[in-house]
Amino acid sequence: MSAKPFHLGWFMNFTPGEWDHPLGAGGSPWSGEFYVDMAKALERACFDYIMIEDTLMVSESYGNSSEAGLKHAQMVPKHDPSPLAAIISAATRRLGVVATFSTLAYPPFMLARLCSTLDHIAGGRFGWNIVTSGEDAAAQNFGMDRLPPRAQRYDMADEYVDLVCQLFNSWDPDAVVMDRETGTYADYRKVRPINFEGKFFKVRGPLNTVRSPQGQPVFVQAGGSPRGRAFAAKHADSIIAVANGIDGMKQYRDDVRDHAEKFGRNPDHAKVLFLVYPILAETDAEAQAKYQRMITSPAFIERSLVGISSITDIDFSKFPLDEPLPHLTTNGEQGSLDKFAQWGTGKTLRQLAMERFEAVEPELSFIGSPDTVAERMGRVMEAVGGDGFLISTPFQRTSRRFIIEVSEGLVPALQRRGLARTAYTGTTLREVLREF
Repeated sequence: MSAKPFHLGWFMNFTPGEWDHPLGAGGSPWSGEFYVDMAKALERACFDYIMIEDTLMVSESYGNSSEAGLKHAQMVPKHDPSPLAAIISAATRRLGVVATFSTLAYPPFMLARLCSTLDHIAGGRFGWNIVTSGEDAAAQNFGMDRLPPRAQRYDMADEYVDLVCQLFNSWDPDAVVMDRETGTYADYRKVRPINFEGKFFKVRGPLNTVRSPQGQPVFVQAGGSPRGRAFAAKHADSIIAVANGIDGMKQYRDDVRDHAEKFGRNPDHAKVLFLVYPILAETDAEAQAKYQRMITSPAFIERSLVGISSITDIDFSKFPLDEPLPHLTTNGEQGSLDKFAQWGTGKTLRQLAMERFEAVEPELSFIGSPDTVAERMGRVMEAVGGDGFLISTPFQRTSRRFIIEVSEGLVPALQRRGLARTAYTGTTLREVLREF
């Protein structure tokens, strides 16, 4: 196996974590202190970025009630990602910090202003995870009865991103002159309105914030459908994808890179990170036992169904646990639904719930000792062609123990094989992503 390094990110959200586990987060998560400690551990391990996921509702998709979601702290409660991104940025020096903001919720001017501010606080290490939101309950928090159809949401998002990029560029790179002789801080001739008027949005501009260190923040996006892939390839510096079999991963990455070239982009500037859920222990047998204990828990099965109900807007409580699912479609996250349902396998809903985070094929089963998992990750990346992994936990229930297992167990095993960086060379998040 050739020793070619790949990129590492971490996918989490601002939630209570493993609040009910004896080795969980400990204390209140809402001060952000736990997540600051986590980010420092990831920085020591030379991760590219930490990404804070977000949603904008208390879901009642499962059983037409918020009961199960609140009981398990599943998808809710979660706090706003932007203040957490700010304090993580202030407490770190090299780690990228990515926050999720929905085009549904933020007026474009406010989004561009917020991202520019956060990129300054981070010293050029901030990224925006672009989402359109996939839940009618979220739309209802913003004056709508339901979401627009997915295709229209992407049309709106294309215009939205074009608009915010114009706002980011409404200040020239040299607009701030700080000329003490004339008493001029910024040259008004280099700060201009954009007078944007599109199909969905109208904004005068310019931004009233100084141009950000990266010019514009790093863009991160997850696109599973053909339309979503095209959107990601057009805009994103890093793309989140599901690890749906080695052949599927390679096909996805090749497709995104082809799209990027058609948009006139360098495909190497769109890094695809595949979402994975490693289970680590001192030995492979201990890791397998740990995994089996987790997935056979009744709480795990209910959490799994609550989570997939929330992101697909489908009530999975109405289907029998021990029968196969009927074929379903959604205006929510169709790619997540397809991966969960494993159409054509005849598996029961209970099996699907247990296997929600399971690898499609044995080679993608990242369950074992750090050395076993590191070796397997290397083989997978070599087969796929790149670009790296986005590490997470089932239901994003993060614990200090798991952070240590990854940052002080798995990453050193990767570094010993030349598969992960041992030091940062770039200063901005964009430079870090383009390092290799």
